[in-house]
Amino acid sequence: MTTLFRARAISFLALVAASIATPAAAQSRPAPISEAEVRAHIAVLASDDFEGRAPGTAGETKTLDYLAKTWASYGLTSGTNDAATPWFQPVPLVERKPFAQTVQAFAGSRRIAIDTDAILLSGRNATDSVNADLVYVGYGVNADGKVNADVAGKIAVMLFADPKFDGLETPPGRREREKLLAEAGARAVLIVAPKAAPWGQIRTQATSGAMRLVKDDVGAPIAGLLREDALAALLKPARLSLEAAAKLAENPGFAGRALSVRMDLVTSTIVRSFASHNVIAKLAGSKPDAGAIVLLGHWDHFGICRGEEAEDRICNGAVDNASGMAVLLTVAQRLARAKAAGVQLDRDVYFMGTTAEERGLLGAYHYADKPNVPLDQILVALNVDTVAIAKKGAPVAIIGRGETDLDPQIEAVATSIGRSIEPSKDANAFIRRQDGWALAAKGVKSLMVGGSFADLALLQAFLSTAYHQPDDELTDATELGGATEDANLHVALVQHFADTAKYTPAPTGD
Repeated sequence: MTTLFRARAISFLALVAASIATPAAAQSRPAPISEAEVRAHIAVLASDDFEGRAPGTAGETKTLDYLAKTWASYGLTSGTNDAATPWFQPVPLVERKPFAQTVQAFAGSRRIAIDTDAILLSGRNATDSVNADLVYVGYGVNADGKVNADVAGKIAVMLFADPKFDGLETPPGRREREKLLAEAGARAVLIVAPKAAPWGQIRTQATSGAMRLVKDDVGAPIAGLLREDALAALLKPARLSLEAAAKLAENPGFAGRALSVRMDLVTSTIVRSFASHNVIAKLAGSKPDAGAIVLLGHWDHFGICRGEEAEDRICNGAVDNASGMAVLLTVAQRLARAKAAGVQLDRDVYFMGTTAEERGLLGAYHYADKPNVPLDQILVALNVDTVAIAKKGAPVAIIGRGETDLDPQIEAVATSIGRSIEPSKDANAFIRRQDGWALAAKGVKSLMVGGSFADLALLQAFLSTAYHQPDDELTDATELGGATEDANLHVALVQHFADTAKYTPAPTGD
């Protein structure tokens, strides 16, 4: 697939060289981006023709082709800095899609009644089976970030949320804790789904398959998700309530609790290895040694996410995240127009669409391991995701507020174009749930800035309805006022941070 993309991109570049039509009177602050421009890109990326933009499908091919050709038509060049793979950075992935399962649980000789719909399993191989005792491990790690229980040969039951132990400054995330338990010998890891997440959405994601980077493909023979009522049934033989189990987990010295339950698990799984791709464009600055600015957003969604019996089978992902990619496209166009009119940015600016964000920020993690420029040369990274929610006039929130020294400058830029500021740190609840975290975890100053995360009640209304469902489509009612303002804000932010006279970075991590 990479060869096909490369051939298309190179042939297209030959046709679009010097194709930017730019008014001679363009100023350093380009004409504002319009809602119509944002809508036009969402309409393409979230159309049924793109089949929901799932990695490793025809939808990926169409998506990457559209993004690369559109950026090229504005005068941007490949940002991979690799002649062997222009425009597209391969991301090696393994996908596992559950096909069938059987679940039985016993307390001694007595079979425990469990709703089979309340457990979702996936195996590492085409077929896997595990018969073992259960141990409840809470968060799975102690205050030192190490596995907290003897799980060798057992089935570990772990909470989804990250631990918040004193002294554990960067707690391992769910995937990392699952990996640690597998390395400690767990035969299966069952994760208790967060109560706030609708089980229907969790089931949709689970049946769509789980993906991992090839380099991180470590796991127990069987992994699964438990609904809270299934956990309650498994705790009962050990005379534990849900509340008591939660309290045990909060103790940093908790060393696991045997549950007096044995489970028999059997799975059938479709396993596929393939390469997906990040797509990277570059707007060259006049001072390439002055560092770089990166704007990123994920292009992927869940593809054809319903069975043949469903009336609407496609999860189009209009808000999440065709809207973010529309912002990256329109911002690139405005900055390219300004450059063509003689308004040159000092620093290189990269625009990146990442793959497999929906499967665990995988494209972003791969990029963080194999960046197109050294990470210490990325002065600022701005992630754009799920922006078509807030109305025009929404205040600007910062995901990552207080984590860098950039807040005052971002607020000054926002205020200069008439935006108000949301001063709270409430949006930081999403720090680990977005692509920018993959870079922030390695010391890059990485933030999300905009209106969609200023009103968490409004955001939650989306997350509890259309999010990850076929209903996330572009309609006349889709709110684009805030998204368009955020696009214009990002033009101003890039102009600020890419100007060596306006922004002199403090050392990374300060």
